[in-house]
Amino acid sequence: MEKTRDVEYLISSGGVVHFTESDETQVVLCHRKTPDTWCLPKGTPNSGESLEETAVREVLEETGLSVIIDSPLGYIQYSFANRHDKRLFKKTVHFFLMSPVGGNIEDHDFEFDDVFWLPVSKAIALMTYPNEVSVVEKAITQLESSSAS
Repeated sequence: MEKTRDVEYLISSGGVVHFTESDETQVVLCHRKTPDTWCLPKGTPNSGESLEETAVREVLEETGLSVIIDSPLGYIQYSFANRHDKRLFKKTVHFFLMSPVGGNIEDHDFEFDDVFWLPVSKAIALMTYPNEVSVVEKAITQLESSSAS
């Protein structure tokens, strides 16, 4: 009889950092060269941290940018397995729309090789994970509806 897999539930929090200049909205993406990965900044809560506090801290660490939260963007969920011990992980990542208030992308931590400001269309074309693309698309929809009102 096959052993039932252990399932571990994980929670992370991150953000879509944006700014608009001359009618062009840009967002921040983190890039890892090996394996080639383009993604949004996100990470795991420290003990006692709220989702919002985690998102702000992780964005600062991974991008070098100080941010404020504009609004929640909801969450994505996905599963992955650990090849070595056969554990199954089910992860929920909460995202927030964020505006930069300071910092510099040159000051990002070691977790990524590069951090870039990119026009939304280019960012979406580069992004590795389709579920994160949907988060960016939702962020842009929110920005467009708030600027129209």
